[in-house]
Amino acid sequence: MDIFHGYDHVPPGARGAAVAIGNFDGVHKGHQALIARAGDAARGLGVRTAALVFEPHPREFFQPARPLFRLTPLPQKLILLESYGVNLTYVITFEQELASMSAETFVERVLVAGLGVKHVVIGHNFLFGRSRTGNAGQMSDLGRAFGFGVSVVPPVGEGGELYSSSAVRAELAQGDITGATQMLGHRWKVEGVVQGGARRGTGLGYPTANIALGKGATLAHGIYAVHVGVDGARHQGAAYLGTRPTFDDGSPVLEVFLFDFDDDLYGRTIEVEFVEFLRGDRKFDGPDALKAQMDVDCARAREILAADSAA
Repeated sequence: MDIFHGYDHVPPGARGAAVAIGNFDGVHKGHQALIARAGDAARGLGVRTAALVFEPHPREFFQPARPLFRLTPLPQKLILLESYGVNLTYVITFEQELASMSAETFVERVLVAGLGVKHVVIGHNFLFGRSRTGNAGQMSDLGRAFGFGVSVVPPVGEGGELYSSSAVRAELAQGDITGATQMLGHRWKVEGVVQGGARRGTGLGYPTANIALGKGATLAHGIYAVHVGVDGARHQGAAYLGTRPTFDDGSPVLEVFLFDFDDDLYGRTIEVEFVEFLRGDRKFDGPDALKAQMDVDCARAREILAADSAA
């Protein structure tokens, strides 16, 4: 996939695409519907399928003091976009100049002069331009005025619940990994560099690789069955997120124990894919009681992951 940052100097070969526009945080099934519609338009026009994403997320720009639970940081988002059929992505910096553009100026300067779009795909609730005054109807009007097609994708959901990034975050906050996976159409993952810890897990016979979650993460505290990616290899494991109430009630850190793994991970980047939530966090009477529960947790995680791998 080709990736271009900005809209001012896009080469001729990267202009004239069918472009799905959005934040695409999580690249959930609603986003996938936009991408599929852009792909249909691209094939009909004989052009490329593209996505336009904003970085940082507009909410982070307008409310910097309120941390946002980013489901997919930009590198992971780009991988997902490509996996769903996008072959060209424009990453547009969301800053004051962009936020100050009127809806018409955004279309004229960014979409038409900058990207030369042939077709635009947006969700039914897409808002754009200064003070979010532009909507789907105005985009359609501007498309007719500037000579590009516009598709507005209706709400996408199942069982009366619409797919949205907020809904996925809510599922994860409740520990409903199955529900989040259903909305995403893929498993939620986090990536991070392994940090040093207090080594309490090692003393209990469960050495963990510790990584920090992004700012604003509201993942439910407790134990998870996980797959762990290390240097392209996939391992099974159990992960704990919580404040370690048995010991210190400190800041939450994701602690991952890899089954049947005996290598130093400090300073290395790992990817943790969440499969199932096992139980909530709680305080134990002491290390021995905690270790006994960890034995149970890891045995259960092995069962879940064995069944998952066999599916």
